[in-house]
Amino acid sequence: MTMIGEIQGTKKEFIKIFNEMCYSRSGWQVWSDLISTMACSIANAVDRSEPRFSNREKEYAHCIERLGGVDKPAKCFAIVVEALERNPEQDFLGELYMELELGNHWKGQFFTPYCVCKMMSEITVGDVDRQIEEKGYISICDPACGAGATLIAAVNSVRNAKHNFQNHVLFVGQDIDRIVGMMCYIQLSLLGCAGYICIGNTITNPLVGHVLFPQEMEGQELWITPMFQSNVWAWRRLFHSLGSLGGSSDTKQTIEKEHYYMFFDFEKKEEMQWEQI
Repeated sequence: MTMIGEIQGTKKEFIKIFNEMCYSRSGWQVWSDLISTMACSIANAVDRSEPRFSNREKEYAHCIERLGGVDKPAKCFAIVVEALERNPEQDFLGELYMELELGNHWKGQFFTPYCVCKMMSEITVGDVDRQIEEKGYISICDPACGAGATLIAAVNSVRNAKHNFQNHVLFVGQDIDRIVGMMCYIQLSLLGCAGYICIGNTITNPLVGHVLFPQEMEGQELWITPMFQSNVWAWRRLFHSLGSLGGSSDTKQTIEKEHYYMFFDFEKKEEMQWEQI
């Protein structure tokens, strides 16, 4: 039996609270502050590097003050968490953005429907297991990610692969719009994806360098998901660096294939296993 007041993770719940916060401000202003508080909460829970941490703490405090306190933003965040937990096969924030007419009215944006993104993902992802066996991991990039529908569809397309997508698939997105880029960051983070979102113009200021080592260039802003900061990906970056210190590409591949890390399943300790990085 459902308890009274229990969060169901529905758009109706979110919109009700959202409208309550719009009594003296525009919908776009409230949405912008809500998304900023969610993104900053996630990022600063795991990334304390300066000056990012301090800047995001200040941004969070200013947004909460404008929103009238922490209670309603916290409820909205809980609804998003519950929605993606119950149904990861959706672009929850992107669809809300369209329903509230924030994209069309304020930005002239229109996000690709999730069902279309899912079809595109199924066509293009290919043999994930084979690609991972050859390299140890794969990366999936969307240079105009919006709220992340295409990347979320890719998550669900690779979810059934024999390799854990959290440990072997890197999701990268870039968008010129800061708010929708943060929407993508929030959803990928809550889905447990390793990767990062770059806020910046993909055409004039694209991401450069190796995919494992994102660099924040002038005019860009990087949002790195909690999963990408896990030990699994930290070790992978370390082994890549060791392989790059010397030797041929064959040497590098040998290093990547011969080094292993211990992955503990704390719920089933008897099933400890060695997985390839």
